[in-house]
Amino acid sequence: MISANNVTLRIGKKALFEDVNIKFTEGNCYGLIGANGAGKSTFLKILSGQLDTTKGDITITPGQRLSFLEQDHFKYDEHPVMDVVIMGNERLYAIMKEKDAIYAKEDFSDEDGIRASELEGEFAEMDGWEAESNAAMLLNGLGIDTELHYSLMKDLNGNEKVKVLLAKALFGNPDILLLDEPTNHLDLNAIAWLEEFLINFENTVIVVSHDRYFLNKVCTHTADIDYGKIQLYTGNYDFWYESSQLLIKQMKEANKKKEEKIKELQEFISRFSANASKSKQATSRKKALEKIELDEIKPSSRKYPYIDFRPEREIGNEVLSVENLTKTINGEKVLDHISFIVGHDDKIAFVGGNELAKTTLFKILMGELEPDEGSFKWGITTSQAYFPKDSTEEFDNELTIVDWLTGYSPVKDVTYVRGFLGRMLFAGEDGVKKVKVLSGGEKVRCLLSKMMISGANCLVLDEPTNHLDMESITALNNGLIKFKGVALFACHDHQFVQTTANRIMEILPDGSLIDKITSYDEYLESDEMARKRTVYTANKEEDEN
Repeated sequence: MISANNVTLRIGKKALFEDVNIKFTEGNCYGLIGANGAGKSTFLKILSGQLDTTKGDITITPGQRLSFLEQDHFKYDEHPVMDVVIMGNERLYAIMKEKDAIYAKEDFSDEDGIRASELEGEFAEMDGWEAESNAAMLLNGLGIDTELHYSLMKDLNGNEKVKVLLAKALFGNPDILLLDEPTNHLDLNAIAWLEEFLINFENTVIVVSHDRYFLNKVCTHTADIDYGKIQLYTGNYDFWYESSQLLIKQMKEANKKKEEKIKELQEFISRFSANASKSKQATSRKKALEKIELDEIKPSSRKYPYIDFRPEREIGNEVLSVENLTKTINGEKVLDHISFIVGHDDKIAFVGGNELAKTTLFKILMGELEPDEGSFKWGITTSQAYFPKDSTEEFDNELTIVDWLTGYSPVKDVTYVRGFLGRMLFAGEDGVKKVKVLSGGEKVRCLLSKMMISGANCLVLDEPTNHLDMESITALNNGLIKFKGVALFACHDHQFVQTTANRIMEILPDGSLIDKITSYDEYLESDEMARKRTVYTANKEEDEN
């Protein structure tokens, strides 16, 4: 068990947390949620001991081991992958290194022999002989190929490093596991594996994630941070949302009844307070009135942007035709004779682990790359707006937010432009902030403002939910569902894809395309069955041989 006892954290004069008391117990998975800036990651750092409190303390059951997901992807660059994972259990790793150092001595003494014997005993008690095989299972489950297990971390790409650090956090069955955005940069298979791992994990888990589907799948409880307090709910994210909305509704209804009662008492007192025969009743009602207290309903610190894509022109039947598109990048064929036709009602999700292929296809369709072979054609009634995966160049200038968006607006009026920015939570002085200093989430909201102001009827979005908080993801999700146009998008948010897409495309590692008119969940079920058939056939052939 891990608990926060009267925890307060002040940053300058601002209290990020104030007298927080909460217990996280064994066998439960807690989703830690809250608006951007509410302090989710900060609270995990407090729990893990990386950050000191202003007041209060953190208590962990004696003898329990805590593990957390590290964010520094370069910290272990000079270490082998296998070593990094085993470092997840610091004591076990220290024993292994001390043993190796003793056995490497040329002048091995009696004292060394005694010490080595002690270490071997502790090593065996900690299942040290299974350490490498257990680490390999975690790495394989997350999609790190066996041939990389003894490579140096610096030889891995960014996504692979993330997976190794996640394996490090999971290694050795920690008693308390803290995970900050564990699904970021994970492919579909790795996320599914992690979900199953956490569902079957028997100790304490506290996780921060913007993936609503993931939270619904793994969490038994939800801890909601709002206004420096943490309210604990039993149930997953959807249960929290329904419960919190119901609670607010009930409080509003109770207040309405109290207000009606207050009005009734006030009217009686006003009419009869000067009437001698009614004075006792008036006095009685005054006392009753003094006892009525309205429930304080604090507005949530959560803010939802208003995302509404309105096409200026209705789209025709001819939207987009793609024929035999082929593209090789750095010697790898990422697109191999891709062909498809987009209909005027299509909202197509591009899924799967071939990230480069999806980005390359979008860049070709938006004219940023030339294909090696093949062609594509947008319909004459179409207009396109693009959300790129990497927007670094877009914001590498000295413009303010207002000036930047005005440059893309068909109406060069500051009031008109500020209206779009206000909907996207850029109020007042925010408009004069320079775009180059914006946070990741602010840049995303700027790009979405640009797409809305364009009035395009075809939207191409490459991972638009990256850097967004839960509220902005929900708003974008709802905005795309309502959009009366065509959308082509890549996104790792399961719920976003399931509720938005009516057609699924997956570009396979060899550059070929799977194209199905179906929901995401139905696609995954059919894909899972196909994989099971493949595994079954392979095993059967192996047995026969």
